[in-house]
Amino acid sequence: MKSPTTPKILACLAAAAVLLGGTAAADRLPSPASALTRTVSASSEVPDREALARADGVAHQAAAVTDAQSRAVLDYWTVERMAAAQPISMAAVDLVEDALRLSERSQRAEPQAAPHGNSTGEPWTGGGLVTRTTGKVFLTMDGRDFTCSASVVDSANRSTLVTAGHCAKDGRGSWAKNWTFVPGYADGASPHGRYTARDLLVAPQWQRDADDSYDFAMAVLNTRDGRTVQESVGAQRIAFDTWTEDRVRDGVQVYTFGYPAASPFDGRDLHYCSGRTTADTGGTTANGVGCTMTQGSSGGPWFAGFDTGTGRGTISSVVSFKYASDTSTQYGPRLGAAARQVFEHAENL
Repeated sequence: MKSPTTPKILACLAAAAVLLGGTAAADRLPSPASALTRTVSASSEVPDREALARADGVAHQAAAVTDAQSRAVLDYWTVERMAAAQPISMAAVDLVEDALRLSERSQRAEPQAAPHGNSTGEPWTGGGLVTRTTGKVFLTMDGRDFTCSASVVDSANRSTLVTAGHCAKDGRGSWAKNWTFVPGYADGASPHGRYTARDLLVAPQWQRDADDSYDFAMAVLNTRDGRTVQESVGAQRIAFDTWTEDRVRDGVQVYTFGYPAASPFDGRDLHYCSGRTTADTGGTTANGVGCTMTQGSSGGPWFAGFDTGTGRGTISSVVSFKYASDTSTQYGPRLGAAARQVFEHAENL
């Protein structure tokens, strides 16, 4: 279902256009980029990429395909640029500033000694696999540098991430460039190195309509020193059958993770929220959970069946948006049949 134009503060940059000038402004956003906007010789390309331009159920963008392109992206992200990058929907946040004037005490939960099932945004202190598979994303959209979050998922190519659609493509607008993933990012450090994206994939409903019910994306990464990201840090399970009618009605206990960077957070450490979901009543098929994490956490994983002792779980959604009228609830799209189709295309690249 296509969402209404109610302001959302973890949504894509297209939300800023809707807030400024209504849906007509959004209609004037740049046309979607072609499936392959970088010039790559046919003789050096994998045929699967060419087929994706004609495939149903997926919109695809080639990113840093060659070694030279990957090196250029890594060179772009200097320490200074990484520090200056803003959480991706900050432009929308500026437009709903009044709705965000909550005290620091109410937005940032006090850290507790151990992970628990009712967190609203505490730092994650539990360790485990989630601290390696979750990472911070750095990207450029329309000439501006932004940050998001993402997670490594178990895949055939051992190189696939799940994130938010608006962290890969600005709805009906531009695709992201300079897309780089830093697994286990912590206080400015890159303990497992940096990985550039070679392919970005979203659902057609996101590319065509910026539909928040489909605000998910897959990124396929280049290797680093001959090793895939999954070989280096591990991976989380991903499921596409979590959101049955009964479970949506009853609620699902979830743990959500990300790198919130808008005030009062600073994007330097991994935070989490946890609780039972409720269905969105604002016009999407997304589900919500109590959470004060801000922009920058977009694209972070939502886990069902999460084990706080090992940091392992099954990803069933990603951090997507908040309503300006309710900054205490974070929403994530259901990963279902459409997400499975995007994932299957990604893992076979």
